Parts: sequence; structure tokens; C-alpha cells
Amino acid sequence: MIDISIVIPLFNEEESLTELHDWIVSVMKKHGFTYEIIFIDDGSKDKSWEVIRHLQSRNEHVRGLKFRRNYGKSAGLNVGFENTKGRVVITMDADLQDSPEEIPDLYEMITKQGFDIVSGWKKKRYDPISKTIPTKLYNFVTSWMSGVKLHDMNCGLKAYDHEVVKNIEVYGEMHRYIPVIAKWNGFYNIGEKVVQHQKRKYGTTKFGLSRFIYGPLDLASIMFMGKFGKRPMHFFGVIGTFISFIGIAILAWMSIEKVIFNETGIANRPAFYLGILSVIVGVQLFIAGFLGEMISRNAHERNNYNIVDKI
Repeated sequence: MIDISIVIPLFNEEESLTELHDWIVSVMKKHGFTYEIIFIDDGSKDKSWEVIRHLQSRNEHVRGLKFRRNYGKSAGLNVGFENTKGRVVITMDADLQDSPEEIPDLYEMITKQGFDIVSGWKKKRYDPISKTIPTKLYNFVTSWMSGVKLHDMNCGLKAYDHEVVKNIEVYGEMHRYIPVIAKWNGFYNIGEKVVQHQKRKYGTTKFGLSRFIYGPLDLASIMFMGKFGKRPMHFFGVIGTFISFIGIAILAWMSIEKVIFNETGIANRPAFYLGILSVIVGVQLFIAGFLGEMISRNAHERNNYNIVDKI
């Protein structure tokens, strides 16, 4: 097994690839690492793939994968993880904002300090305030909800133990929450390192405000799947039963009022419709949980568990 696999997803980054490659190679040679560089071309429309081909012809340690169209960073990382051979896997962006000089320290934190994941923290950023303030809020909420205490959850520069990348699946827009995904898969030793943030030299950012809209939805999905992915009835069934009980209690009390206290016109009272609505919604949630449980129990991977040792 080689020392380091460097996975670099990219989209329209032809100007920076050669410089990034040469910088990485310089660091690898300086520290005597065995390595591979895996470029994942996410359907670029420029000459990125031609540049990667040229780099591969110069350096046998370079590998490349090209998507037919743009699938997103998560797809690039997931395919890259599947093809790694290194003891430690490093991910970084292709825009030269992540410094390869950080790789030796990240490698040491995985191999000598025993971390499963080490996430970079760009403590000093060169982004505009319109990006830094929402990012800080996003990181605070994510850390609070997930219990993974990181200052920069979405930093592209991360190091992973080989076992981590072979036991997680990244899809949709879940690349923002890889540490959370890893935690739910049993990798709890997650660290952080302050890293340099370089100013972008070429091109423009590929991320817009949409990530602040979709990000919370992705986090909610991960949190739900982590806790209730194999037992949906425990979520929907409990909530549905509770809401139904409230509705039944309201209707029962109104029935008692009508029978014992001879109340009239209960059908015209808002509480009557609240009770009926609660029963209906509760039953629907219970059925959703029941159907989810049936789907989960019949899923092919229902009994897939991560076994780390066997004697």
C-alpha cells in the first residue's frame, strides 16, 4: 500500500492544474512519500481533461477519471474514494486555495496520532464577508446539531484513514458533511488542523448561495438516516401515536361534555376540527413509519454492519 492518495475533484480548472500538480510532486519528493494523484474531472467544458492527460504522460503517479457530465463534488469524491490505494487519503480543491504544504502534518496526524479524519480549518480566510459570515453560522449550526465540533466543516482540505473512505458513501450534496457521515459509521476520532487559505489565482468560485439553502436539508437527511435509517417506525410511529393520542383525547373530552353536560354545537367549535385533524395526521404518520419499516426490512443492505475485527 502506498503512503498517500490525493483526490482532487475539479470542474473547469485548466489554468491551475499544472501548477497544483508540480506543487504536490515537490512536497511528495521532499518528504519521501509514495503517492498517487487522482484527478476527477466533473464534466469540465474547458481543457481540464487535456491537461490531466498531459500530466499523466509526464508522471506515472497521476491518474484521472472523467465524468460525461457535471454530477457535483460529492460524486467526484465518492468515485475518487473507491479508487484510492493509499494508507492515508487527502482531499483538496483544484483552485490552489488549498496548500499541499499541509499534507505532511495531516499525514502524521492520521498515522501517528490515530485520528480517523483530520479536517482543515481556514482560520484566516480571503473570502468576502458575504461568504464568511454565512459560513460561520452554517458551521455553528452543523456542529451543534451533529455533535461534531469543527470550525470549518466544509473545508476541502481533509485527511482520512484508508478505512474511513472505504466504509462511507458520499452522494447528492453530502460532501459538506463527510465528518458527520463518518461519525454515524463509527469513526469518532475526528480532529482539526489550522491550514493556510490561499487567494484564488484563476477562475471563479463554483459555489453560490444555493448551498446555504440546500445545506440544512442535507444535514437533516444525514441526521435522520443516521438515527432512524434502519428503524423509521421509531420516528414516525412515536410522533404519529402522540399526535393521534392528543386528537383522541380532545374528541373524547368533547364527547363527555356533550353527554354529561349536555353541551350543544360541539361540531362548530375549533377544538372539534383540531381533534379530527390530529387523529388523521397521526394515523398518516404511523402508516408512513409502518411503510418505511417494511421497506427497510426488505432492503438488500438491511443487515450490512461495519465489522472492524474478528477472531
